[in-house]
Parts: sequence; C-alpha cells; structure tokens
Amino acid sequence: MSTPVLCPPSSFTLPDLFEGWPLPRAINSLYEEVGSESQAWFSSLEPFEQKLLAALIKCRFGLLAGLSYPNASREHLRTGYDMMFALWMVDEISDRQCADDVQKGADLIMDILRNPYDSRPEGESALGTVWQSFWSRALPSASPSAAHRFVEEMQIWVNSVVQEATDRDHLITRTFDDFLLLRRQTGGVMPCFAMIGLGMDLPDSVIKHPAIVALTTHAIDMVILSNDIYSYNVEQARGDHHNLVITAMRKRRLDLQGAMDYLGQRYHRLRDAFFDHMHDIPSWSPEIDADVKEYLVEMGRWVTGNMYWSFESERYFGPHGLEIREHRNVILLPRQA
Repeated sequence: MSTPVLCPPSSFTLPDLFEGWPLPRAINSLYEEVGSESQAWFSSLEPFEQKLLAALIKCRFGLLAGLSYPNASREHLRTGYDMMFALWMVDEISDRQCADDVQKGADLIMDILRNPYDSRPEGESALGTVWQSFWSRALPSASPSAAHRFVEEMQIWVNSVVQEATDRDHLITRTFDDFLLLRRQTGGVMPCFAMIGLGMDLPDSVIKHPAIVALTTHAIDMVILSNDIYSYNVEQARGDHHNLVITAMRKRRLDLQGAMDYLGQRYHRLRDAFFDHMHDIPSWSPEIDADVKEYLVEMGRWVTGNMYWSFESERYFGPHGLEIREHRNVILLPRQA
C-alpha cells in the first residue's frame, strides 16, 4: 500500500493578537499633513526607480508613523515619518545584496549618523542623500541622550542586517531561539523606540535598568512576532526565509497552522508579562518617573500601531486587510517563479 502524498495547505488562520490588548487604535492628528510633507521629501530625493517608489508609497509606511507615534509633536512626528522611509529604503536595498555590499551601505549610514554635517563625496548614492537629509533635520529637535541612543541602536541594527545577508549568502540556518535573538535586531524596532524619547533626556542608567530592559524586550518581541505572523504569506511567496513562522516550522517540526498557533501563544504570554511588569518599575525622580511612564506606554502604543498598520496598509494583505483582520483567514499565495 503506497504512502499518501500530503498536500500543502491552501489557507491558514491568523492568531488573534488583538485579543486582550488594552490599548486602542490611535493616530496622530497631524498624520496627513506631516505625511504629505515627508512623502514629498522622500520622492524628491529619487531614491528608487518610479515603479519601486510607487510600490513603497502604496505600503503607506507613513501611516505606521502616524499610528505608532500618536502623541508625538509635529517635529518629532516628521522625524518618525522620515525615519520610516529611510529604514525601509535600506531594507529594500539590502534584501537583494550580498553581505559585502550590505556592509558598505552600513558603513555609509553610520558615517553620516556620526558626522551629520560633513560634506558628502560627489556622486554618492541616494542612500547617503536620504540618510544625511533625514538625520540633519532630526537633530535640532532631539535631546542629546536620545540622539546618542538612536546612533547606538542604529549600529546594532546595521550590524544585524549585515549578519542577515551573511546568513543568506552561506545558507546558514539557526535554532528558533538563536534566530529570535537575531530578529530582535534585524526588525529595527529599537531605533524606532529611540524615537519615542526624542524630547526626553533619559539617562542610560534608566534605559538600561534590568526592569526597563525586560519590558523593552517584551515589546520588541511582540512587534517581531506580529510582523512575522502577518508578513509570512508574502515572504514565503517570494522565498524569503528570514521569518519566525518558517523557523518554527523547521526547527520545532510544526505544520503551518501549528507554527501560527505557537507564535500566537508566545505573543499572548508576552502581552501579559508586559502589562504585569509595568507595576515593578523603580523610582528615580518625579521628572524621570513621568518620562519613564510615558516612554513605556508609548512603546505599547507602538505595538498597537504596528498591528493596525499591518492590516490598513497594503504591505501584507493587499486591499483586503480590513476584511482579513475580522475573519483572520488567509489564502496561501503561490510561490513566485
């Protein structure tokens, strides 16, 4: 008797990450006004050929800034918008490069962040133009500690993007836990969190306190898990394996729905830990305590904004995002040739 051939699934169900989430959707009232300015700025620098630029704009990365920084000032919202475009530009370019070329881009970005007002070499790539324009505009409204922290987090991020390219070049696979450590960095969440504190002067001793680090890690993991769950379909279709769903299937021997459910359960544990541990924060001073409370709540709002953006943009679900958010059933896309 022959062994039956198991057919791959034609659909899957997303875990309900909104279940039990206490922070409602909110969007910055200046979202459209500032967004149009930021989009015009990015387009004017001609970062990509028109077809790719139009595709990126359709993904509404500016909406992510509006949802993730609902209480930011005008200046800081503009910085968040510009950063979204700058980060996604690196993401789009590096995904198609070998590690050596990704390293060159990483070195260029860090040189600009550390020397923002130096003149740039003639004929430098659009990557350099975008990042210098973004960072020189951001600095005047950023506290020294926030600017320093953003540069630190960006160094970690670009290093991880180089490591991602190295893994891709050499077909390296990692255990689930090892891959999660890398995803915490490649996800680019910490540079985005650094933007929350642009108007705060929080010392490193506070940000690096174990209680704050634990909460920050919970928030990062929630963003990463939700991103990899929601982006899985488009990523598997184009053969991109840098995704926790794929890693869970491979390393924990789960089928697709099992991996989705597993990541959903992890997400809910992180949700509970994040809000439970908010009550265990030490006290420093009235001013610092107020900033810390705002910083932590805004991290939670960033998690909220990222979830809503995943369905309201067309990045992952095309024009059907709002419907899919309700019924959570996703038709598996065919692999691209």
